Amino acid sequence: MEINNVLELFSDINTMWVLIGAALVFFMQAGFAMVETGFTRAKNAGNIIMKNLMDFSIGTPLYWLVGFGIMFGTQSAVFGGIDFFTTGDYSAILPEGVDFFAYFIFQTVFCATSATIVSGAMAERTKFSSYCIYSAIISLLIYPISGHWIWGGGWLADLGFHDFAGSTAVHLVGGVAACVGAIFVGPRIGKYVNGKSRAIPGHSIPLGALGVFILWFCWFGFNGGSTVSMTNGNAAVAGKVFFNTNLSAAVATVTVMILSWIKYKKPDVSMTLNGSLAGLVAVTASCDIIDPWAAAVIGFVAGIAMLFGIEFIDKVLKIDDPVGAIGVHGISGSLGTILGGLLVNNESLAAMEISRGKFFGVQLLGVVVTVAWVAVTMTILFFVLKKTVGLRVSAAEELSGLDIPEHGLAGGAYADFMPVKSLPAETTAVSEDEAVPVTLKTAPVATDGVKMSKVEILFKQERFESLKNAMKEIGITGMTVSNVLGCGMQRGKPEYYRGVKREIDLLPKMQMDIVVSKIPVSEVIAAAKKALYTGHIGDGKIFVYNVENVVKIRTGEEGYDALQDVE
Repeated sequence: MEINNVLELFSDINTMWVLIGAALVFFMQAGFAMVETGFTRAKNAGNIIMKNLMDFSIGTPLYWLVGFGIMFGTQSAVFGGIDFFTTGDYSAILPEGVDFFAYFIFQTVFCATSATIVSGAMAERTKFSSYCIYSAIISLLIYPISGHWIWGGGWLADLGFHDFAGSTAVHLVGGVAACVGAIFVGPRIGKYVNGKSRAIPGHSIPLGALGVFILWFCWFGFNGGSTVSMTNGNAAVAGKVFFNTNLSAAVATVTVMILSWIKYKKPDVSMTLNGSLAGLVAVTASCDIIDPWAAAVIGFVAGIAMLFGIEFIDKVLKIDDPVGAIGVHGISGSLGTILGGLLVNNESLAAMEISRGKFFGVQLLGVVVTVAWVAVTMTILFFVLKKTVGLRVSAAEELSGLDIPEHGLAGGAYADFMPVKSLPAETTAVSEDEAVPVTLKTAPVATDGVKMSKVEILFKQERFESLKNAMKEIGITGMTVSNVLGCGMQRGKPEYYRGVKREIDLLPKMQMDIVVSKIPVSEVIAAAKKALYTGHIGDGKIFVYNVENVVKIRTGEEGYDALQDVE
């Protein structure tokens, strides 16, 4: 009786661990949504969110309908079998002590993760209807079939192929599908001009960073949960998996930060965020069979390969991938799987009863056949979609942003961008005297020879306080200040976004307007020059205009009198 109680306890612990892992992997959908939204333009934010929502919502019932049976059935080493609504007996493939439905939902969220990777690569120009059809097919057939080869007891698994948590089964599948989709849908309008890539920055780095942090956190469930057990020594394995996962991500992040700093003269934020994801993707295949030093090597190599890979895909292949999904998931997923075959520790090789050379060959073979399978099937799928329902929205819809034509989100997905409704006009009329009680003074334009001048000063934002204080010191009490964009003779300065040179021809500046009469213009100019001068390009300019007249609305005073303070 006591033995049965212990077994039940172990089963409950394992099942609970799998459910926690499933919940964390599900939350990765939020991470992907934030990354893709942040790295694209605000006018498409609602469309991005909708696609990520539907990936999971479409994939879940279809994976239940036939996907799980195809992946874990026992019909053959190539195709698991058709089991409508998953009613068959899968006890033989269940991890020890894990409930069927717990394992089912765990596999479901992995399927959804593979599907959602494609969204970012095809962002900002893909028809929502076509994307939904793609999402259905990858969850229904494409992912389950290759998943059967790798995780469902198929032919690759029989050869000894090892993909612990999905560098190939999940991420490489999604990365290749993203590449094919981006090729078929074509680049965004304005992305390539005269054969050269143009930077199209995303609208929110904080959103992108939030998504990366969510994904990093959830990856502990993605990889750690793949032990599917916390008993019989698997808790120690989970600890090692956690450590290797975190180490690879951190090393990749630092690597990309330093490398982008060297290449672009400044550390690139979005590339560095992609570096974190590259390290996570790459180590996922082998995090259970490598030592920490190998995890660090994998992160280092993945970071370098991701950065140069994204540049090559964008600048040489001319494939427009707004979020870098191909580099992060495709390149890092394949590279991490292959490197695992080289860096696997001796203890794991002995346990698998395979030589290092053969293991490396099997890992390489698994990557090659997965790429071929997804590339061929996705080419067929996107070709059919392009010739039937169409893949791409019209040019007008793309330029307006997909939120409005595809989802009716007038003004964008954010409340700050919503149009302001006009308020009803005031119907109760009042007299001018009641509305503005003033004492009118008739004062013709000054004829005593006093000259009025407008001084317009353009300057760097960080010098505002210095200029304001300088004006107060010489007696200036009235000024108008605006935030503006502009450029001078240098026409801005070049910066880099994701490795693409970006001409910043309109820089943020401030403008101060002052109309003077009593204080000499020369004194205003001298004070402004003293406050603003740094000796560097961009200190600003001062313009002086003659002013014909000034009218003070409250009193009716004009000319010189309108500019004087009330005594």
